[in-house]
Amino acid sequence: MSKKPPLTVPLLENGDRLSRHEFERRYDAMPELKKAELIEGVVYVPAAVRIVNHGRPHAQIMGWLLAYQAVTPGVDIGDNATVRLDRDNEPQPDGLLRIAPEVGGNSRISDDGYVEGAPELIVEIAASSVSIDMNAKLNVYRRNGVQEYLVWRVNDDELDWFTLQNDQYVALEPNAEGIVQSQVFPGLWLAVEALLEGDLANVLAELQRGTAAAEHQAFVERLRG
Repeated sequence: MSKKPPLTVPLLENGDRLSRHEFERRYDAMPELKKAELIEGVVYVPAAVRIVNHGRPHAQIMGWLLAYQAVTPGVDIGDNATVRLDRDNEPQPDGLLRIAPEVGGNSRISDDGYVEGAPELIVEIAASSVSIDMNAKLNVYRRNGVQEYLVWRVNDDELDWFTLQNDQYVALEPNAEGIVQSQVFPGLWLAVEALLEGDLANVLAELQRGTAAAEHQAFVERLRG
C-alpha cells in the first residue's frame, strides 16, 4: 500500500490573496523569511534591505523612539513587530510606539506574543515601498485608528507625520524652530531637518528638551497613576 506524500505548506509569494489565518500559517512555515505583510488581503514580501535607503534611517528612527521609551514608563516599543489589525491586514511596520492597555492604550499583546489592535504610533521607512506606505497602508492605519503615522520618504528626503483627526489623517507641521511635536506622546519631539541631515546629536538634544518639558512630566505621572 503506497503512502501519500507528506503535505507541504505553500510558500508566501508577492501578490497572494490570503486570509489572515492562512497568511500566518505560511509565514510560520518559513522561518528564514524575515518580513512579510498582509495588506488588504494581499501579501507583500519586500526585497533585500539596503543600508543607505533603509537600514541606516531605520536604526536612527528606532534610536530616537528608544530614547523616548526609556524615560516614559507605560510606553512600549516595537521594531518590525507583526501587528494584527483586522481580518485582512497584518502589517509588520518598521517601528511602533504603544501605550500599555492598563493605562489606556488601544492595543494588547496576544497569548502567542503578537500585537493586536492599533498601536498609537506607527513608523515606516519608505524607499521602494513608498507607494504602498503612502496609499494602501496609510488608509489601513487610518481606518483601524492608528493615532499617528510617521513616514520617512528616504529617496525624497522628506518626512510626513500624520495625526488622526475626525477619522482623517492631518499633517503635523514643524513649529517655528523646525520641531514636530507628537499630539499623542507628549515630549516626543523631532528635529526634522537635523534627522534628514544625519545630525543625531541635535535630534537627541531636542528629544531631551521635549522629555524635560512639563507636559511630558504630566504624561508620565498619568501613566504611573
